[in-house]
Amino acid sequence: MSLDALAFGAHADDVEMVCGGTLIKLAAMGYRTGVVALTRGETGTRGSAEIRAREFDAAAEVMGLAVHKMLDIPDGRIEVTWENKLKVIAEIRAHRPRLVFAPYWTDRHPDHENASQLVRAAAYLAGLQKIETGREAFRPVKVIFCQGRFEFAPSFVVDISEVHDRKLAAIRAYASQFHGPDEPVPEPGPGETLIGRPGFLGRIEARDRRFGAQIGVEFGEPFLVREALRVDDPAAFFGPEYRWTIP
Repeated sequence: MSLDALAFGAHADDVEMVCGGTLIKLAAMGYRTGVVALTRGETGTRGSAEIRAREFDAAAEVMGLAVHKMLDIPDGRIEVTWENKLKVIAEIRAHRPRLVFAPYWTDRHPDHENASQLVRAAAYLAGLQKIETGREAFRPVKVIFCQGRFEFAPSFVVDISEVHDRKLAAIRAYASQFHGPDEPVPEPGPGETLIGRPGFLGRIEARDRRFGAQIGVEFGEPFLVREALRVDDPAAFFGPEYRWTIP
């Protein structure tokens, strides 16, 4: 069956942090959602590929995903090659998602930047009939970019207030990646990871609160589209529910 939304991340746990709340909300509304991790996370500083796979399964259950899958692109070596484009094209054609979520193209991690370019290119190429993959050509309606380390001016913000606790639960499923309560504070250096620092989850919550405040709600997730959004009826689109409210 076709998906309504399919999110791609370079690694397991990437999607949960940047659009997990939106995917949970969509699933709760009855939409079919999925996540594809391009790598198995085998070069990550913390945990292992086997542990990450188990955590990926647990997070998918929390999020109510219809589909979740890991590809075999080497971790730390995501490249925008024809071979990798074909792998992403195959997933898009297999699941036929109306919406594709991808990482923002500016990021501190080169895998994230390359994943953004790779998914964007594959989403277009998936619609070309002469590219043979054994499945019918299909092109998503829209590629939507998720905010990671570097900020952008959002095209829109999704209210995730009612599902924010579940978003945090999905992120916490990746216990191997976070600083544990009995774990010593790491010294600055090559062994320290951003996600493994104490207080990392608090920064995720703070970001969600800030973007929620921009639309007058408790928690929000920001998104960017490259093209202008078509609105045929502004009066209906900007209805009473969009009105600013001051708590």
